[in-house]
Amino acid sequence: MKKDIHPKDYREVVFKDMSNDTHIITKSTIKTRESIELDGVTYPLVKIEISATSHPFYTGKTKFVDSAGRVDKFNKRYVKK
Repeated sequence: MKKDIHPKDYREVVFKDMSNDTHIITKSTIKTRESIELDGVTYPLVKIEISATSHPFYTGKTKFVDSAGRVDKFNKRYVKK
């Protein structure tokens, strides 16, 4: 194995799922600009759009998300054919 290729600056970081406001505390080397205080401790904060707590594959719930009317645009374009 190669030596000294792995980062050494691991620290506890909070990943916040923005779709359902759940928090996951884990160790990471990711650089962040924001921080959050949980249980009296300040952690670096990483905001994510989807995680295992909100992804339909893991939850078993399907969501219909139509951003900017893409389905309507598709239907209008190909309804004649």
